[in-house]
Amino acid sequence: MVKRLQTQLNSVSKQLAELSKKVDKLNKQLGQVAAAKAPAKKAPAKKKAKSVKKAAPKKKVAKKAAPKKKPAKKAAPKKAAPKKAAAKKGATVLDSVYDAIKRSKAGVTIASLKAKTKLEARQLSNALYKLSKRGDITAKSRGVYVKK
Repeated sequence: MVKRLQTQLNSVSKQLAELSKKVDKLNKQLGQVAAAKAPAKKAPAKKKAKSVKKAAPKKKVAKKAAPKKKPAKKAAPKKAAPKKAAAKKGATVLDSVYDAIKRSKAGVTIASLKAKTKLEARQLSNALYKLSKRGDITAKSRGVYVKK
């Protein structure tokens, strides 16, 4: 197994050496072709001038330089807007659910929470999950929630 790997590595290294030689050879040829073409472009063949009179060349009119714009003034940093007052109690879904739970001493069932908050099942379950993760409420038993 090891000998087979060694022979494969040797053959790959030989092929890489051959490829690098070919690349060097092509690179030299490319350099020679580029050098041969460069002088040919510098001295193009001149054409004989015809004896036909050309129209008088138009005088070049100097273009006026475009007036330079003044650098734009940087806008003064705006003053921070006054912070809005905190949301009213019961304004958010979480607040409305928490208020309903907070008012009851024995705990609130999911059905009564739905009736009090007028939320859909998905919204209510999300709110209960977030409040329990925060540590604001705990589940007294399945479907009954109490303020901590």
